[in-house]
Amino acid sequence: MNVQPEISKLIDHLFRHESGKMVSVLTRIFGTQNLDLAEDVVQDSLVEAMSQWQYKGVPDNPSAWLFRVAKNKALNILNREKYKREYSSDVAHYLQSEWTVEPAFNHLFSEQEIQDDQLRMIFTCCHPSIFSDSQIALALKTLCGFSISEIAKAFLTTDENINKRLVRARQNIRDANIPFEIPTGNELGKRLQTVLDTIYLLFNEGYSASNGNDIIRYELCEEAIRLTHIITDDKYFHQKGNVFALLSLMYLNASRFKARQDNEGNLLTMQQQDRSLWDNRMKANGLHYLELSTAQNNLSVYHILATISAQYCIAESYHSTDWKTILTLYNHLMEFDNSPIVLLNRAVVIAKVNGVKNAIAEMEKIKNNESIKSYHLFYSTQAEFQIELKQYPKAISNLETAIDLAPLQAEKGLLATRLQFCESQMG
Repeated sequence: MNVQPEISKLIDHLFRHESGKMVSVLTRIFGTQNLDLAEDVVQDSLVEAMSQWQYKGVPDNPSAWLFRVAKNKALNILNREKYKREYSSDVAHYLQSEWTVEPAFNHLFSEQEIQDDQLRMIFTCCHPSIFSDSQIALALKTLCGFSISEIAKAFLTTDENINKRLVRARQNIRDANIPFEIPTGNELGKRLQTVLDTIYLLFNEGYSASNGNDIIRYELCEEAIRLTHIITDDKYFHQKGNVFALLSLMYLNASRFKARQDNEGNLLTMQQQDRSLWDNRMKANGLHYLELSTAQNNLSVYHILATISAQYCIAESYHSTDWKTILTLYNHLMEFDNSPIVLLNRAVVIAKVNGVKNAIAEMEKIKNNESIKSYHLFYSTQAEFQIELKQYPKAISNLETAIDLAPLQAEKGLLATRLQFCESQMG
């Protein structure tokens, strides 16, 4: 069947923006053990839309039409298989009678219930029983409407590999009998941290791609921000300081998107960026949520990272950045996280405050760490310090190592430019 391009485009849009909502509410009905069934119903509804709209035209409210079809398909399955499957325990008693099933469905498909079910799905996808790489893949598939091929492209792997991750995640859900619910009490705080960490991993994969030729994958970052908003908007959370802090951090970092590459796609350092291209609306959102995050008496890694990012954003120029305040913030961050990456970033700030020689001394402390030996930014940072000291032979050696280790072509290009500069200084 040749589908009209505008209908195909509309179906793709609905899949991206509505499928996560539908999968969430259907998982509430069918139970997490039947997650595959929920996804199948959504897929069948989209196929039916493609078929009918081709000949009957697009309805006035395509989203409402899609939800109604999905609801009817779910009802048919329940009527046909009510004694064959075990469904979600908290709604099962409503589904046994023809007198209660229709009102129950109308309630479950209400706007507020759909919002709550998306939150339940976030906690399901980020359950500690599921491996972290599978958590992200499952969240992208079920909540964000990404296809398997899109997820594979995002992580520069094969469709087969992503499919294996999804199969493993669904099996983990069944084996661990993971409930479709929002945790309560002390468990909520612990699980929320896992959720936030997973969302931040998703954002970072979009903001600083680990593979491929794209420096920034906007959609991954946008989805990370959207998922965080579901948490901040929900009535279940009274202590939202760390959630607001993460939202602030993502908005502030995302505000610099357009300035991170030139017209040819080359990566630009913050010093080289045209600050007029920074997104003032996103920056304002970031500063707003940072202020909200401080309303409660708690401090998290995300608070400090967001405050560091805010310092970069509010500076009128690179040279007017308040490096002393940023160094103080990094010193506080080390109380939460003294990983080699944090120490490396801190060394860059030390160079601005206390001089390059002190920064090099700090880097000596982490040079033998296994996780840093294969990290290209360690060598490129050393090279920048050595360039400042006019130690060009050492800088050339470190830049060559950094180029070999850099995962992205755009980063290799930036490093190659610095290498050419050093070679020109050697005469």
